[in-house]
Amino acid sequence: MTYLQICDKFRAAGIDGAEWDAELLLEHFCGVDRLTVRGTPARDYLSPALLAAVERRAAREPLQYLLGEWPFYRQTYEVSPDCLIPRSDTEILVEEAIRRLPPNAVFADLCTGSGCIAISTLAERPDTRAVAVEKFAPTLALALRNAQKNGVADRLEGRLGDVLANGFLPEGASYDAILSNPPYIRRDVLSSLAPELEKEPRAALDGGADGLVFYRAILQYGAAHLRPNGFFLFEIGYDQAEALRELGEQAGFLRYALLRDYGGCDRVVCLAR
Repeated sequence: MTYLQICDKFRAAGIDGAEWDAELLLEHFCGVDRLTVRGTPARDYLSPALLAAVERRAAREPLQYLLGEWPFYRQTYEVSPDCLIPRSDTEILVEEAIRRLPPNAVFADLCTGSGCIAISTLAERPDTRAVAVEKFAPTLALALRNAQKNGVADRLEGRLGDVLANGFLPEGASYDAILSNPPYIRRDVLSSLAPELEKEPRAALDGGADGLVFYRAILQYGAAHLRPNGFFLFEIGYDQAEALRELGEQAGFLRYALLRDYGGCDRVVCLAR
């Protein structure tokens, strides 16, 4: 199959950026750099693994799962259908955590998924330690593999726990910050998402009827684990900033800061006492 044929197949499947996807798959499965791919568009590639990946991508399986890894911040992460795919907008939260954490900080990352928030923060702040909480054992195992791969395993504790129930953090433990990119999509709009999102774990997307159920639980159960000058950093949906400000006030967190992502949308909220 040629580069041109792959691009045509992806366009017919409704995939935006068909050329980009085709180039990355050819580079990954055939070891051909993207400049060569573009320079010889009619070259025929006979790799069975490539052909299988093309069919899966045309069926709208996420490119990241086909490649098995994806860059995030300055690190690279193993990804699979066990985790939400790391996205560049989440880097805003990591940058703010790196900036705000005090020296020698200890923080928690809730709903850790691939571990990208905790691991990238630890990698950029070698004076810090963290606990990563995840509900599902296969996902937590993936996060711990990513910690090992990125050289921070000795500073990251993995913990199985459901943030919708108290006890997801060790009794008596206290943290300088609690970070989280929890599920925050309203349940009634899940069916209208892009086909690729349907392939990502629903549990990492479904934020309940109003998209706020995880924020409420984290504020309720996590507040007791924050040190006096501690703070929450949440990734949020584009229309949830005011709701998070109100939830924070109700929980006694009157200091509020909002950051926007690279597209100008509300993306990260910081709450502190």
